[in-house]
Amino acid sequence: MKKTDRAKAYAIDYLLIALGAAVYALSVDFFTAPNDIAPGGVTGLATMLNHLLGVPIGFTALLLNIPLFIWGAVESGARFIIRTVIASTLVSVLIDGFSALGLHYQGNLILAAIFGGLLSGFGLGLIFLRGGSTGGTDIIARNLNKRFPYRSVGSIVLISDIVVIALSAIVYGSLEQALYAVIAIFVSTKMIDAVVFGFSRDNGKLLLIVTAKPEELTDMITGQEDRGVTLLSARGGYSGSELGVILCAVRPHDAYRVRNAVLSADHGAFIVTTTANTISGKGFSDDFS
Repeated sequence: MKKTDRAKAYAIDYLLIALGAAVYALSVDFFTAPNDIAPGGVTGLATMLNHLLGVPIGFTALLLNIPLFIWGAVESGARFIIRTVIASTLVSVLIDGFSALGLHYQGNLILAAIFGGLLSGFGLGLIFLRGGSTGGTDIIARNLNKRFPYRSVGSIVLISDIVVIALSAIVYGSLEQALYAVIAIFVSTKMIDAVVFGFSRDNGKLLLIVTAKPEELTDMITGQEDRGVTLLSARGGYSGSELGVILCAVRPHDAYRVRNAVLSADHGAFIVTTTANTISGKGFSDDFS
């Protein structure tokens, strides 16, 4: 890829990450925070601290993320964490910036949870689509997975969100607030899948990964991401060099995470993500969705 083409690609990536950060910040300021909904993660913790102490949500989230950034850089390298730092900082600045405008919706809590989830999912989907992350529980999950590989990244994120939601019931003194947070997370997750993979109701995704580091990526996918793979041998048609092709079947909501993890470990990997209408075998059933 030419330098000018690479520069354009990076510009588009960061533009979409900035747009995603703005949409996510709007979901917090306009819908979730004004209605005492704390839908998981570091932003959820910052929302609760704002309720208890009156501290700014964005600034508090950034402070909570700083030690996680350092931990992530130590565990995975500075290159892995750079887009996460950029996205998280943008989100924090924009949350406090939009909050100063005083625009918010306070009314039907179900509507606040649904539309807050839609906006947050759309924003996060744009960030994930361009290889970014908002830090927080994603970093915690990846690092803990390295220490305790029998726990998948997804299960650690789920446990983290459950803990935050449970805390929100205590902080706000209402079980209903926790249930609204569950609704927001559910809607957000569905919207993330729609943004990253489209609106098709398919059964799964198949990743075809062509790489010069097949063993390293195989260990990473099977260990850190807790997904099975099939490894094939291949030869580059132009270069003639020996390569590996990794076949990895995943659920739709896992595909973007596996893709980003692969690119973090091997920037030269060539990845094709395609729809798998039916997947049968260990870890899957014919009708999962």
